[in-house]
Amino acid sequence: MSRLKYLFGTLAIVMMAFTACKKDGDKDASKQADKDDKDIQAYIKTYNDTTKSAKINAVKDENGIYYEILKTGTGAYPTVNSNISINYTGKLLNGTQFDKGNTTYPLVGFIKGWQLGIPRINSGGRILLLIPSGLAYGVSGKGTIPPNAPLIFVVDLLNFN
Repeated sequence: MSRLKYLFGTLAIVMMAFTACKKDGDKDASKQADKDDKDIQAYIKTYNDTTKSAKINAVKDENGIYYEILKTGTGAYPTVNSNISINYTGKLLNGTQFDKGNTTYPLVGFIKGWQLGIPRINSGGRILLLIPSGLAYGVSGKGTIPPNAPLIFVVDLLNFN
């Protein structure tokens, strides 16, 4: 019987430790999401205050992504399971371009921010996405993208299937 009590006691301690770590992780993610949101809003304000031409008129969706449809396309809209053909440019909030390309790839293989944002446009459409780090590369970053970096993308959806 004491062996069973020991096992249950050990299990309870492990579960409490896991729960405490998860709560701390949730707090950290929430703090980072708030910081990202403030940084994205500051970027939009600075851009709009310093640019004489087109202003950013992005709206924030329920996931925390700011987006603006720059060009309306035609036809149906892709889903996360679509193979998409795109032209895109990716930048950090400081203006540093980290990527540019033309590719055809399953949307499910891209960052979560793209999976949520790109289905807002149809073939021939163009979208501006300002993506919080939690929906991009998060705390790990990737290549020249530092950890916890919100990202800016302009994506042209050429077509999909």
